[in-house]
Amino acid sequence: MTDNLKTIGSRKRSVLYFFLSFIVALILTLLLKESSFTTTQVYVLFILFFAIGLWFTEAVPPFAVSVLIIAYLVFMLGNKNLNPSSESIDKYVTTFASSVIWLMLGGFFLAAAMTKTRLDESLFRVTLKISGTNPRNLLIGLMTTTMIASMLMSNTAATAMVVASIMPLLNALGNKSGTSKALLLGVPIAASTGGMGTIIGSPPNLIAVGALENIGINVSFLDWMIYGFPIALALTAISCIVLIKVFIKDKTPISVDFLHDKKTERSKEEKTQRTIVLIIIIVTVLLWLTTTIHGIKVAAVSAVPLVFLTLTGILKNKDVQGLPWDTLLLVAGGLSLGMALQHSGLLEHYAQQMRNIKVHYIVLVLILAYMTMLFSNVMSHTATSTILVPLGIAILIGFESQIAIIIGLASSTALILPVSTPPNAIAYSTGFLKIRDFRIGGLVVGLLGPLLAVLWVLLVA
Repeated sequence: MTDNLKTIGSRKRSVLYFFLSFIVALILTLLLKESSFTTTQVYVLFILFFAIGLWFTEAVPPFAVSVLIIAYLVFMLGNKNLNPSSESIDKYVTTFASSVIWLMLGGFFLAAAMTKTRLDESLFRVTLKISGTNPRNLLIGLMTTTMIASMLMSNTAATAMVVASIMPLLNALGNKSGTSKALLLGVPIAASTGGMGTIIGSPPNLIAVGALENIGINVSFLDWMIYGFPIALALTAISCIVLIKVFIKDKTPISVDFLHDKKTERSKEEKTQRTIVLIIIIVTVLLWLTTTIHGIKVAAVSAVPLVFLTLTGILKNKDVQGLPWDTLLLVAGGLSLGMALQHSGLLEHYAQQMRNIKVHYIVLVLILAYMTMLFSNVMSHTATSTILVPLGIAILIGFESQIAIIIGLASSTALILPVSTPPNAIAYSTGFLKIRDFRIGGLVVGLLGPLLAVLWVLLVA
């Protein structure tokens, strides 16, 4: 009965938030629209506010907001009865076939294959064994492994695997142990910062690459790593040092009996599958890194895991059905909204107003970077980058690639709340942490991250 009441209450809140978001969006649109705005611009302004409201309140799942965006744009902008200057709506629905989507799909296939063949588990166990029983070394090993793993797979999945692997240790140490807190805070930090390292590491990276692709600027897999990996490494290292200083006072070795791998006989087929997955991962990553040499597009390389993981029978129908398709929908909708903001002229309109502000361009870049971090703490970082990447591109003409990459990177620096990012939520769900515990890592990454992103990207570009 209690569960039913909670469900009913949750549904009522969702409906209430949905209609409140609608009303607020309508009021804001009426207040902010200008006499020079076309019907298309008014419609796009409304869906922008409505989408922000729904993403912020979580009245409906994030992917559902993206589906609503695409349906709305198709219906309102392409309907002659509702829009005197109706336009072709093909571009708003073809985002499902965007190279960004295919790139993400390739990453999902690799992650699923690693999980199915337990390569991920083996990777973490080896790392934990190497790190030894010193609490500091254990934290360094866990954060390093999590960072690397989240470059190739979802940071949520990476966090879930690492947290699951250390739960026996956490239970043994107890929730008052500084080591427990350091480990549980370090893992989500490393997962989020690690996602900055590659194009497929985090959805905002793909949003940035997609927005640049729309204006004819291509960013290769290696190009992104040159920008993102050093920042990911620096933030992970700095956060690790801070966590050690704050939480790990005792250098006494801890018991890690649970880390000793129980030797289980693997069948010949299992060994073969693991070998195949390893080969596919190596080939795919090498092709991604050498795009500028062989000329094959990054998205096209994703065909390697898609084709060969299914051809060899490693991933079957059930495995493919279990992939996070909702994330693909979320990104596709975000790309459509960004495209609508650009093609309607709204971005250029507001960008022009911001250009008139008499400040140095670096100040504008810093403002946008820290805005991204702040907004990403209270709403989806994908939604935040969807809105701010196109705006930044429109404002900073001549620095399009730099600002897009900076905003993409800055969106991964939001860690101050348990709800700021799924990895934080996973760590908080263990019951070992209080909300205030996230402030330390959140402030370190949140204050340093955007600044490092701005300095490094502008230096390298």
